[in-house]
Amino acid sequence: MDSLSFVGFFFVFFLSFICSSQGYKFYVGGKEGWVLKPSESYDHWAKRNRFQVNDTIVFKYKKGSDSVLVVHDNDDYLKCNKTSPIHHLKDGHSRLKFTRNGRFYFISGKDDNCEKGQKVLVVVMSPNHQKSPSPASSPVATPTPPPESASPAPAPAASAAAVDVSSSNVLFGGFISLIAAAVFL
Repeated sequence: MDSLSFVGFFFVFFLSFICSSQGYKFYVGGKEGWVLKPSESYDHWAKRNRFQVNDTIVFKYKKGSDSVLVVHDNDDYLKCNKTSPIHHLKDGHSRLKFTRNGRFYFISGKDDNCEKGQKVLVVVMSPNHQKSPSPASSPVATPTPPPESASPAPAPAASAAAVDVSSSNVLFGGFISLIAAAVFL
């Protein structure tokens, strides 16, 4: 009977670990997407959300009519410097996974949209959930490849910072963990 309890404990621990490593997806601009004049300013949107390592930020816009540039530092961000971005995202459903904490600077790549306010600064919290200063060096983040389907799924309407299905994995994993604990222990 003790070995069965050990297997149950290991199963619960493993499921908890797998489910807790999932990140959230944040849709910039909510239903509106990446637009010139959103109903909620991007600054306000970014400040009311809590971004963490392994989260993904998603920019939705019409392919070919705009793009997203990830720029090096606050100076490039403030001056809308488009000359040498770290990443140039232009597929209409651009995703970037945060692989470290710190500041990330996003600006529009279209004409003078950045100068008109289409930009967002995102601060990604450290793993211990405390803000930590970030060097002005280039951010290291991983662009996520576009989805396989031709038409991306619409952003959830409930919130400007929608949670992807991975958040339901946490709930599902917790539910499975409780059931496993009840069965095996």
